[in-house]
Parts: sequence; C-alpha cells; structure tokens
Amino acid sequence: MLEQIAYRDTWGRGADSFISMIYERLILMRDLMHPEGSIYLHCDWRVTAFIRLAMNEVFGSGNFRNEIVWQRDAVGKGAKKSSAQWSREIESIIFFTKSEAGIFNQQYKTSAELTHTQLKEFRYAEPDGRNFKIVTLGDYSQKSIDEMKTRNLIYTSSTGSEYKKYYLDEFQLVIGSLWNDIPNLSHGLNPERLPYPTQKPEAMLERIMKASSNEGDLVADFFCGSGTTAAVAEKLGRKWITSDLGKFGIHTTRKRMIQVQRELKLDGKSFRAFEVLNLGRYERQAYLNVSGRLSGKKKEQALAQKEQDFRALILKAYKAEPLADAAFFHGKNGSRLVCVGPINLPVGRLFVEEVITECRKRGASRVDILAFEFEMGLFPAVLEEAKSKGIDIAPKTIPPEVFDKRAVEKGQVRFADIAYVEATPRYDSKNKLALSIELTDFSVHYSQGLVDSITAELKAGKSEVACDAGQLVKFSKDKDGIVKREVLTKKWTDWVDYWAVDFNYESRKEIIKMAKTMGVDGELPGVVDAGSGEFLEFEERWTGAYIFENEWQSFRTRRDRDLELKTITHTYAKPGRYTVAIKVIDIFGNDTMTLVPVNVG
Repeated sequence: MLEQIAYRDTWGRGADSFISMIYERLILMRDLMHPEGSIYLHCDWRVTAFIRLAMNEVFGSGNFRNEIVWQRDAVGKGAKKSSAQWSREIESIIFFTKSEAGIFNQQYKTSAELTHTQLKEFRYAEPDGRNFKIVTLGDYSQKSIDEMKTRNLIYTSSTGSEYKKYYLDEFQLVIGSLWNDIPNLSHGLNPERLPYPTQKPEAMLERIMKASSNEGDLVADFFCGSGTTAAVAEKLGRKWITSDLGKFGIHTTRKRMIQVQRELKLDGKSFRAFEVLNLGRYERQAYLNVSGRLSGKKKEQALAQKEQDFRALILKAYKAEPLADAAFFHGKNGSRLVCVGPINLPVGRLFVEEVITECRKRGASRVDILAFEFEMGLFPAVLEEAKSKGIDIAPKTIPPEVFDKRAVEKGQVRFADIAYVEATPRYDSKNKLALSIELTDFSVHYSQGLVDSITAELKAGKSEVACDAGQLVKFSKDKDGIVKREVLTKKWTDWVDYWAVDFNYESRKEIIKMAKTMGVDGELPGVVDAGSGEFLEFEERWTGAYIFENEWQSFRTRRDRDLELKTITHTYAKPGRYTVAIKVIDIFGNDTMTLVPVNVG
C-alpha cells in the first residue's frame, strides 16, 4: 500500500506513445554518456523490436554490440504450459556503446558456476586428484604443443592421440550472449525480492557493470524502479545516479541504499552518503517559463496566462468546477470551495488567514486549499483556529502527476491530505549537551472519496483496499453479495513506513546555481542559450530552504515490520539553540516534516 497507483500506464496509448517517450530520453542519455560509455536496455517483448530500431537511429547501427538473451527461468525446470503458443521464458537486453571506444571487460564463469553437465566433462584425474577435461588441439603449432608439454597441459591417449588439458580448478568459461545462469526473482522467499514488478537480479547488474565499467566510473539508471542498479554500483565501487518518475521507486531505493550502507559497515567496508533530490520545484518553474525576449508588460501577461492555464489543469485533476467569477477562490468541488495556493511559494499562515477572511465575506464554511508546499509547523493549530470561527479548511498537497496530462484525463491523480507529526525531545539528565527524539504521534485524514464506487463495483470473492475517514480499510464481498469491512490501521504507528531525524537542520543552506539572463550585447562573457540566443551568466543563490541531513532513521521492510520510535542519543558540540527536523514518510509514500526547537547546555 505504499502507493495506490504505483504502476499505472504512464505512457497511455500503447507502443506508439511509449516509443515516442523513450526516443526523446534516449537522445538525452546519449548526450550525457561518456565517449567510452555503454547502454543496456531491457523492455517488454511487445516493444523490443521497436526499441532496437530507435537505438539504431540514436546511437548508430555501427555501435550495436549485442542482443543478450536472458533465459529468466532456471535451466531444467522446463517451460510453463501454454495452450496457444510456445511459452515465453526469455527476455532480450539490447547493448549499444556511444562510440567504437566502448569499455568491455570479458567476463568468465568460474568452476564453481559451471552446470552439472559441464562439470561431468572433467572426468579425467591426475594422480594427485586434480580433475581435468580434454579438447582437440585444433590448429596449435608444434612449438606451442611442445611448450604446453613442459607445463603438463597435453594428454596422450592410449592410441597416441594428443589433446589439450583444462584443469577444473583453473578453468574459466567465456560468458557469451546467452545468459541462462541468472534466475528470475520470481520466488517469494528470495532475499533480494522487495517485491517490484520489473526488479532485476543483482547478479545480472553485476555482470553488466563489471563488463562495461571500471571501479570509480559513473553508472546511471533513469528508470531505477527498486534501486538494483544503485545497490550493485555501490557494492562494486562505482559512482551512481538514479532517477524515477514515481515516489514509490524513489522511496524503495532510499530504504534499499540505507540497508546497503549498513551491510557494508558491518563488513568493515567503506560506504558513502547519498542525496535524494526532488525536482518538482524545477518542473513548476519550467512550466511557467516565458521567453526572455518579451517586453515587461507582455512578459507579465504571458506569465499570468500560464498561471491561469496551470490552475485550470490543477482544478481538472482535482475534478473541481472552475468559478466564472474567480476573484480569490478558483473553483468548486461539490459543496466545497477550492483555492489553489501560490505555485512557487509554500502556503503560510498569512495565506490561510486570507482564506478565512474571504470565507467570512462570502458566508462560506468549507474550503479546500491545494498547494505544492505548506509551511512547516503551520498545522494543526491554524485549522483549529479556523474551526473556532466556523470554517472547515482541508489542506491538500498537489502531486507531481498533475504534469502528466494522461493521468489527469484518466482521473488517476490523487491529492494527499496533510498529515501531522508530533515529536518530543528527550533530554539526558546526565549530559546537558545530549538528547534523543521520540516520535509520539502521526495523524492522517486521508479519504479517497471512492468507497461507494469501490463497493458497488466489487465482484463476489474479491477485495479492495481504500482510505476512508483517515483509516485504511479492506472491503471484501462474499458470494451472497455482502460487503465486509476490515480496518487495517489499528494504531497511528501503522501509518508510518519510515522516519528520519536531522539534529541540526539549519546547518546547511540549500544553494542552487541559477542562470542570470543578460542582453545579447552584454559585455560579460556567458553561456549562449540555444533557445533564445541570449548570453547567460550563472550565479549561486540561497533558496531560503535548508538541506535535510539524514542523521538517524528507522523504517520497515518486508521481513522486519518493527519500527523504532526513539532515536539514539545525539550529543551537540556546544551549548545553544538548535532546530531539529523530523521527516515521516507514510505508507502512501507522502513526506511530512516538522521542526522542533531545542535548547541544550
């Protein structure tokens, strides 16, 4: 239940839209690749042929290296029974390089990795017990044969025929393009399985990375899923960057990488920190970008129109009806007014107070506030204040899916209610510079509004899970059509999947590089923007936010459902006032953060 629609059809219209999407991204990947870089692409059998043609065009047919055939089911099990066709038990992995200078390190199977059939070939034995197999000499020269005899690598049969010896303990079998020794992660007890529908075995990524990169190289995966690429890269000493459209994949990868760090630490090996970056803010900026060549007034008009279009898109995703006389409120959803908050700023107390004032002017008592970000620590006190004035305010976070028009059209965008985190500092009576943080409450008020339709459409013998009035509920229908309701979230801790603490949140400012536009006749040297032809100069700016440093965390896994509710004791270097940040990720993958001021010393 980490995400209701974790695997929705993002690309919408079958193979055509998928190829269009992947083609543009392949161009970006090619441009980012090192001249000696390689790219491996695995896709569903329905589009593999199209992918090969797209990669031919993007990378050049001369840079095609292999089509690797992966027999995903273990050898000897046999194919799955099928009444209409041959069973599908193989996958294709397309391998290209950016240039002829691609790195390739030949990979071998050791004797320990040989199959039973291959091991039976080593039926001969030396007096000391070393097993070997024999092969014909082929076109070896007499000089080479004589040299091999001095090393005891020639076997002479009873008829006088000579063969070359291969000793089992030294044997290495070259790995080709048929991979039938890496089973799929289909078994539920496999320790690697998370589960994730497109998850690959670590052994596969290890083989690819060892073949096409060296230690210290940078590996990238732009559809990271469960994070296998990052996990293997870290273990093999490669640098890595991974990205994914869905928060489910990012959150799964974050937990997996923390576990990798813990394993490396236990083994006495070095490990590195990593960052989780949210690009949503830049996505909004890109959406609202207007040409720098417009005059001041026209630029303001263009920006206003873009903001209006953006609000219309958000209202459509929220299934709200736009208001014709939208002065302050922008739409209506049933009996509730809808207000879309600032696009590039978090909603703060002043904005909420303005909402309360406008509600009282109109005689309205119920309103939903939609925003990308809300000021930390704003709720629940401000909602109680509004309630005391007879106004019911429901703050909801706008999800990144609003940028996906197909998701909007299909009604697949879910707006998350704001959750509330309560954390309490526990001071150390013996050490005035030390404290720990206890997670004492986490409340959510999610409601999907789909309960009636879910129960009506539910088939006999089936079940569905939905949110209703802040509870996770399993609805099941028996053969007589009777719907049963089972509440799955028994206590507040059931909602928490992960929480982390930064004991000195304001220690690192978030600094970004911004392009400073200059006139085409500007005197200062800059970078020429390909779109506008203008010169750009870059400058560092503080965003007003701070970087959350994950100094302590506890989270659930499939095998370990326990959650620690109190951190280890943290000791500060000197007395003073500090801000502690507590981040909670719930079972739907939504982030909630709160700040707690502490005084030590």
